[in-house]
Parts: sequence; C-alpha cells; structure tokens
Amino acid sequence: MIMGIDTSLGTAVAAITRDGEVLADEQSANPLGHAEVIGDLLRRASSVAAAPTHVAVGMGPGPFTGLRVGIATARVYALGLGVPVVPVPSHDGVALGVLLADALTGTDTGRFAVVTDARRREFAFSVYDGLDDDGLPVRLSDAALSPRDELDARLDEAGARRYDATSVSAAMIALVAARALDADRTLAGTEPLYLRSPDVVAAHAPKRVS
Repeated sequence: MIMGIDTSLGTAVAAITRDGEVLADEQSANPLGHAEVIGDLLRRASSVAAAPTHVAVGMGPGPFTGLRVGIATARVYALGLGVPVVPVPSHDGVALGVLLADALTGTDTGRFAVVTDARRREFAFSVYDGLDDDGLPVRLSDAALSPRDELDARLDEAGARRYDATSVSAAMIALVAARALDADRTLAGTEPLYLRSPDVVAAHAPKRVS
C-alpha cells in the first residue's frame, strides 16, 4: 500500500494499493491552512488503510510554505513507519489523471500543459504528451514559470493545449509513485520544486561598528 500526500495547491492525502485501488482519498481545497488540516486528513486515511510500504509526496511546483508542510509531514510519517519516501512532481500526478480519464472515454488527449497558479501573476506549467511503456506521463518540459500574460503564447509555441489544475489528487501522486517503483525509476529529486525563492530570507549579519 502507498500513502500519497500533496500540498502544492490544496491539501490532499490518499492511500492506494500497489495496483491502483483507492482505499482512502481525503482532501481540502483551501490553498492555505495546510498545517491545520493535514494531520486530520492523514489520520482519516490511515484509519482505513493498512500500514503503507511507501509514502509518495508531491514535490511541487508550489508555494514555499505549502510544499514544506506536505514534504515535512511525509518524511516524518515515513520515518515513524520505517518506510521510504518516493518524491513525485505534482504536475505528473495531474497529468496522469488527465490521461487516464481521457483513455476511459476514448478521447485523444494530444499534447497538453498542466498549468497551476503560482501567484504573483505567474503560472507554473509542464508539458506532456501521452503515456510511456511504464504507464507514466511523458514529460516534455520540466516545470517552469511564466508571467500570466505570456503563458498562452508559450503554450502555442510548444503546441500544447492548456489544462488548468485547481487541485492535485494524492491518489494520482501515489499511483505515479507505484508505477515508478515498478519500473525502478526516479522521477524527482529530494529538493522541492519551488521555482522561486521564498519571500522571507535570513537576516544579514549586523554591521560591525568601529
């Protein structure tokens, strides 16, 4: 069983079996308040699922504070259970959900871009085109930032239709992780995909007074 956690947009926690059966799916759409709700969501998901063998966590892109809450929670939860953490780009989870939904209806998805609000009049986007032999989304470009007014032109250049995501499914994060594990692949590093520096930085050392 794999526990999935993502806080790149709202807060989402899910538990799935290794073959993709969803056992629990808890979420809050509030883009703030991650720390206030994630504990309750995790407890509810854990109460209906057996002890996980892995914890999958969305690594963003997303806001600095939100991502830190989800990633820290995933690491502490996995440490307590003695199981590995599997980092997953959050846009990969969205892309897999889009591709699986279209496959069910026989829709030709074509090349598309997962777009999420990065605030400050910017959007984060990643371009995808279908599934590979491991059942994972083919990511043509890693997540990048674009000013709001330039995004559509950039997507036109890439030949990708726009898909605006307002949430990230933790079940899809977990399913991406399951497929990556089966294929012995690593999809993301251990560092969050912030895309920009945090607003708050450490103060400089005080000037010396002679």
